[in-house]
Amino acid sequence: MAMTINSSPVLTGESARAFIEEAERNGKLPTPHLSSEREAQIMEFEQKSRKFYNKLFGKGN
Repeated sequence: MAMTINSSPVLTGESARAFIEEAERNGKLPTPHLSSEREAQIMEFEQKSRKFYNKLFGKGN
């Protein structure tokens, strides 16, 4: 006999109230931003990763 698997947890009672309060509190916090230096580092990493990937799996291989 097959069982249904519910992958979404359901919060009720005190757990639900605490979750909502925490979410509302977090929603008012400032959103963190990356520095321009960090963004440049990430872009460089992405470019190097793409070059490496294309070298291994790109056209002509």
